[in-house]
Amino acid sequence: MSRRAVRNSKRTRAFQLVLANGMLMPAMVLAYVAAFCLRFDGYPASEFAALMWWSMPWVVAAKMISSSWFHIYDGWHRYVTFHDLGAIAKAITCGTVGVVMIDSFLVPEYAIPRSVMLMDWGVSLGLVGALRAMPRVWRGMQLRWQHAESSYRVLIVGANDSGEALLRAVHRNSRLRYEVVGFVDNRSHLVGRRIAGVPVLGALDNVAELVKRYDVAEVLIHSGELSGKTVRSLMETAGAEGFLVNVLPSYEQLLGGKVSVQPRAVAIEDLLRRDSVHLDKAAIRDWLAGRVVLVTGSAGSIGSEICRQLLALNPAKLVLVDRSETGQFFLERELQRLASDVAIEPVLADLLDYERIDSVFRAHRPDIVFHAAAYKHVPLMESHPGEAIKNIVLATRNLVDLAEEHRAHGFVMISTDKAVNPTSVMGSCKQLAERYVQAKAATSKCRFITVRFGNVLDSAGSVVPVFREQIARGGPITVTHPEIIRFFMMIPEAAQLVIQAGTMGQGGEIFVLDMGEPVKIVDLARDMIRLSGLREGEDIEIEFTGLRPGEKLFEELYGEHETHRPTAHAKIMVANSQDWQILQVIGDINHLERMVNDQPARVRDALSRVVPLYETPAASTREAA
Repeated sequence: MSRRAVRNSKRTRAFQLVLANGMLMPAMVLAYVAAFCLRFDGYPASEFAALMWWSMPWVVAAKMISSSWFHIYDGWHRYVTFHDLGAIAKAITCGTVGVVMIDSFLVPEYAIPRSVMLMDWGVSLGLVGALRAMPRVWRGMQLRWQHAESSYRVLIVGANDSGEALLRAVHRNSRLRYEVVGFVDNRSHLVGRRIAGVPVLGALDNVAELVKRYDVAEVLIHSGELSGKTVRSLMETAGAEGFLVNVLPSYEQLLGGKVSVQPRAVAIEDLLRRDSVHLDKAAIRDWLAGRVVLVTGSAGSIGSEICRQLLALNPAKLVLVDRSETGQFFLERELQRLASDVAIEPVLADLLDYERIDSVFRAHRPDIVFHAAAYKHVPLMESHPGEAIKNIVLATRNLVDLAEEHRAHGFVMISTDKAVNPTSVMGSCKQLAERYVQAKAATSKCRFITVRFGNVLDSAGSVVPVFREQIARGGPITVTHPEIIRFFMMIPEAAQLVIQAGTMGQGGEIFVLDMGEPVKIVDLARDMIRLSGLREGEDIEIEFTGLRPGEKLFEELYGEHETHRPTAHAKIMVANSQDWQILQVIGDINHLERMVNDQPARVRDALSRVVPLYETPAASTREAA
């Protein structure tokens, strides 16, 4: 800041202080006179009138000094909060107590009636509070006048703390030309009540009627507040009735002040959102607090989110292991900003390099390992089966062996629904990795467990960013089959449940996450087209390209010989799978290791003898053709 700017800032500050004192002192004088008049039902008799004028200079001075001490005019602008009103109450109370003490001990012969001082306290509090709030009230009136003709009439979904925070955010932001006409909430007992002067008009089911009655242009929702099913229903109503649905930051973000109040359009994530995950945070903290945690695949979608979630659980150190230099660079910067009290140690390493990973374990002595590193693109792995075996099977074996050798307390491997009744190289490799983890758990003191789940939404290279890119360049959107379905969950939800499952495992379990209802990929494509403001068949086309090698029409969470049972957590199940003998699994892996650089067809054939492939109806149809 330049010297001129500093001087101007000081002048402005001095002017504000003079103006504040110029308003505050008359208010104190008026309050003191009003207190005497209230006490004596009019202007006091001569004796008390003389007392009033004699004592006024030092009484007002004491109250001004107290006000200065509590800085009640430091924020004399258009914003006022309960904190400011609290400071005013403290200042006036201390000033009144000070006057009473001076009057009692220094000038007892001129006793000011205590009832006068009590009334002075109340009148001063009202007058100064009103003066302090006036700029904000005036500012609000100005905004309403300015926006009276150009504002959008809106409804807020949710008559709760989130809705009230959203209302305040809208009122504070002059760029948002919103006139909030009411709240909608499905709790019938709230209808007719008011929140900050704004009425609760009806239920969400009646939003179409409310939009017409009150000439509403937009409906505002909180990010993450409503389930995907509810948002989808609201969007269908909006399409039929011609109003907009916009999303504003979540309640937690608004309270933390971490984001600007900028509305956005509904995204595909909002349509697929499920109920929030409830975690046993006490058990998780007991498991992780003060420990060294190592995460492989840390720069990936799941691995990086696990790292973010772990920061809030007070580990002593977070060791990030990944081959991606760029990914590690950006992840370390992000995590360092998020948590200054957790040691962040990025490590560039290849899990196939046993000696390198051994040195990482020796250097950091991890207590808990989350193994999230793996390939994930099914068709690509069909062409490179040897690389799939290296990256998924051999890397897992190295990591499991080193975790046991270095006496890690817990090990969590992330698996996939593609390991169930596999039809692809990737699924077979994941199942073989599951077998090794289970077999090791039977004889190890380290608690080895597996967590199995389906697709996560919007991960790098997944269907959502691919569709988004295809829409951006005008299409077509390519879908392999009109009936293909997949399970989806949000990345944060998956990471939270993986960590929760880690606390529950005793060793050898395969935990399976509740994925909800499967989604047809063509419906996902159509949702994204509508959310982009386009029309299928007119603005953009959907093309069906046929199933790719190794691809299933549908995924499964349990194998044909697996049963499952519930756990203490509603969204986590345990699959009761076959017991595997460690020597048999080691023999299978060693055999495949000797073949990884052979011809792809021979590698696939060897892998299918170890993990038999399952034939889907779609595969049969393709072969017959």
